[in-house]
Amino acid sequence: MGFVKEFKDFAVKGNVVDMAIGIIIGGAFGKIVSSLVEDVMMPPLGMLTSGLDFTRQKVVIQKEVIDAAGAISQPEVAIRYGNFIQVSINFLLVAMAVFFLVKVINRLRAAEEKAAEVTPPAPPAPPEPTTQEKLLMEIRDALRK
Repeated sequence: MGFVKEFKDFAVKGNVVDMAIGIIIGGAFGKIVSSLVEDVMMPPLGMLTSGLDFTRQKVVIQKEVIDAAGAISQPEVAIRYGNFIQVSINFLLVAMAVFFLVKVINRLRAAEEKAAEVTPPAPPAPPEPTTQEKLLMEIRDALRK
């Protein structure tokens, strides 16, 4: 039973749960950023490059060999530098998108902190006079009359 209890203590600790939540949210955030890059940023970039598809760019070192039966006996050997360029562009766009998202979040946080600084908390009320002080004030007021 020691193993089960030890595993239960490990699995329900806040650190493990927080990490799991972070991984799940990170995966969802990754999908958002990928969609932003592929669906929003890449179409205009593709239009600017006249529809150039980098993934098809390559340097063929050896062409494929087809035997008499029409089957490929030796596949093409090529350096596919275009795919590397495309992946690099995607990385830069993802990094830029994340940078802008973090920048917006930081601005929102700064505005929230500034709003908190503008309205300082009300000063504490002065302490209630003690019974002795109240009695002395009554005597003073009576002497004035």
